[in-house]
Amino acid sequence: MSEPPERLVVLSPFRRLIYLMACISLLWFGWALLKPATPLPSLQVDGSYQREGYRITPLQPFSLSARVLAREDYRFDAGARLAPTDLVLGWGPMADPQVLASIKVTQGNRWYHWQVDEFPIPRREIETHSANMHMIPAGPAVAQTLASLQPGERIALSGQLVRVDGADGFRWVSSLTREDTGAGACELILVEHLRRLD
Repeated sequence: MSEPPERLVVLSPFRRLIYLMACISLLWFGWALLKPATPLPSLQVDGSYQREGYRITPLQPFSLSARVLAREDYRFDAGARLAPTDLVLGWGPMADPQVLASIKVTQGNRWYHWQVDEFPIPRREIETHSANMHMIPAGPAVAQTLASLQPGERIALSGQLVRVDGADGFRWVSSLTREDTGAGACELILVEHLRRLD
């Protein structure tokens, strides 16, 4: 008994349209998942930004040239969607490799700790010339540079010290002075420009 001849399947114009729309939808969905982070939208009327369900309110401009002393990346805490990386930065005497050779720097849980066996410079200079800073990248170029920074590199950054408010009551506020220490002394920075100096 011979095999029946193969039948050519011809789609109706309506079915072709359905398949085309399904393919376009799949391509769009894949692009949406893989596209890089977008820059912040334009300022709102009240001077704030909206991102990831949070309101970001600039408090004052900020710029700094410093050495990266340590970095820590976060994925699961309340601020990780906005500020995935903390950098411990040192400037002035705290950017000097000879001084830093005597200081042990550690990070964890959004805190920065330092330890010395013998002070290479006065304690107050360590406290006022270094800080743990929470970095909110303002766009994909900043995010890419931030993700690749390593301890020891010298950088220049500029942006805004900010306050972040969430609809669930979450609040995160930057320090506005380098004279403070302890809880609340970290800078929360919307980083608009970031570059290596080395």
